[in-house]
Amino acid sequence: RGIPREPGARWMEPGCQSCTCQGGRVLCDAMSCSVPCSHPLPAPAGGCCPTCTGCLHDGVARAEGDVFSPSNGNCTVCVCLAGNVSCLSPECPPGSCPSPSLADCCSCTPEKCNFRGRTYVHGARFSLDGDDCTTCVCQGGEVECSFTPCPMLDCPQHQRHLGPGQCCSTCRDTPAPAGCFLDDNGVEFPVGQIWSPGDPCELCICQADGSVSCQRTDCVETCPYPIRIPGQCCPDCSAGCTYMGRIFSNNETFPSALDPCLSCICLVR
Repeated sequence: RGIPREPGARWMEPGCQSCTCQGGRVLCDAMSCSVPCSHPLPAPAGGCCPTCTGCLHDGVARAEGDVFSPSNGNCTVCVCLAGNVSCLSPECPPGSCPSPSLADCCSCTPEKCNFRGRTYVHGARFSLDGDDCTTCVCQGGEVECSFTPCPMLDCPQHQRHLGPGQCCSTCRDTPAPAGCFLDDNGVEFPVGQIWSPGDPCELCICQADGSVSCQRTDCVETCPYPIRIPGQCCPDCSAGCTYMGRIFSNNETFPSALDPCLSCICLVR
């Protein structure tokens, strides 16, 4: 190929061919690889021989020291060491399994539970006789019991109630309010009671749910000289007139306080 070679020289040609120059002739043979491991990785790019730094197991490349479980292995554990894959499977005893964990890996039958004269299969859940508040489970020949969990309650302790045959407490129903309690003066009004809180133009009523509803009265009747009656919201324009601090009845005549020659009369209009 246009390159001079010395007698006895060896070199590599593409395709992993090992060539040598002997007596003026070039002799080439396919390179033989010595693979000292059971699961070598394919040759890296540009290389000719597989490598034992890592493992190829079921078409999956594993790193050196990698511990894994085969996809079809039942609790089998394998390890890659220097290109060799070693696997270890659990020893499954015949008949019943001595522990619940072996039942997931072996074809053996988990041990049954004998509890208070009754036999339960593995995984069975049951309650104690006369005690529905306790739940038990059979696990590989062993029975584990625990109390039934109760939900969190959002009511105070004095409103909680545990009824006969119940496992968990419940909140008592809040009694309906009997009236309206006013914190400012400590007076309690029955439902439907109407009162004035101090302003004669405001009336309040006690509602059925214990709340207080108040409403103001709007005075629509007006006159120039109304009579204001104590304890009454709106001024009275029909009873007479108020003039200079004095009250005069309807149609009553009286002298003017500003001019004694003038005479005034109270007229309701």
